[in-house]
Amino acid sequence: MAEIKDGRIRVMRIIARMNVGGPAVQVSGLMRGFDSERFNQILVTGYCADDEADYLDTSATDVTATRITGLGRSISPRADMSAFLQVVREIRAFRPDIIHTHTAKAGVIGRVASLVSGHRSIRVHTFHGHLLHGYFGKFKTSLVIFVEKFLAVFTTWLLAVGEKVMDDLLAAGIGNAKKFSVMPPGLQLGPLPSREGACATLGLDPALTYCAFIGRITKIKRPDRFLDVVALLHSKGAGTHFIVAGAGELLDYCKERASKEGLPVTFLGWREDIETVLAACHVVLLTSDNEGTPLSLIQAGMARLPVVATNVGSISEIVLDSETGFLTDTSAAALADAMNKLISSTELRQEMGNRAREYTINRYGVERLVKDHQGLYVKLLSGRASS
Repeated sequence: MAEIKDGRIRVMRIIARMNVGGPAVQVSGLMRGFDSERFNQILVTGYCADDEADYLDTSATDVTATRITGLGRSISPRADMSAFLQVVREIRAFRPDIIHTHTAKAGVIGRVASLVSGHRSIRVHTFHGHLLHGYFGKFKTSLVIFVEKFLAVFTTWLLAVGEKVMDDLLAAGIGNAKKFSVMPPGLQLGPLPSREGACATLGLDPALTYCAFIGRITKIKRPDRFLDVVALLHSKGAGTHFIVAGAGELLDYCKERASKEGLPVTFLGWREDIETVLAACHVVLLTSDNEGTPLSLIQAGMARLPVVATNVGSISEIVLDSETGFLTDTSAAALADAMNKLISSTELRQEMGNRAREYTINRYGVERLVKDHQGLYVKLLSGRASS
């Protein structure tokens, strides 16, 4: 790759993999939305695992990327070193003004590669969530904190997707308040089909009430707790049907349990047409142990759907408790009680859904995300020029 000298600000965006989920949606929005007359961007990413859907293949087919083997989810010393060396070469070739890393593994490889490359770039890292709760044991969590503390020293600016995420990281000693700020997600939801059309597409009965679980079917999302909620409501004759839009390593477990217990759950797998899923539903349920700022809840709000969720991470910044949905503790009983309130009242669902749309559109639009990033980059470059 030859260095491009055309007067534009060169931005290298590095993310471990573009699996379907919040970080991929954010990065795609930034790649599409930046002013191409002022900024020259490249995206460096790895490959998704076999059990993941690649957002670049399913939805963001218009976004080009430099693919690096070994930059994905799995940890392998040989593959990671190969990926690291290739990132160093990409930095030396492109000579970016800004290196912006997204997600944990890319944050480590990208920032260390920036230091080793010898090229003077401004380094920005976004914490789309954090790994301090619910992912690792005590030792591994301590190791993550140590690594992030070290890297923060060599990072020009740190971003978190929510106040709670930033506060938790600062409390752990990662970075300092002088170079840390919140950058809420931003996205754009496509047009919603009619409910009848959505149900026809998904093979659902429009006469039923539907609740959606959207996202990766993985341990931190607690699909077992989701099924506990379904079982509680089903035992009480709630009459609600549940749909799961997503996949992951616990999908087979969920299917087997739902079948064994006769639970009213339909598994859709990964869906590119999230608008269709939302149009068919009345409520969205999230049962996670930990979250950053889940985009599925923003999308739900934009689709006028109230949410029931565990009050973890930065969810309370997306869902206003008792206004746009209900936030509960992590017990299945509390989630089921909140669900029952929404299931039993069409009027309450509509009131909360209308408030949710107004709130999420104003706070989480993709235009705001792009504008805020461009402004941050210009500010950081101006600061470097004057120092």
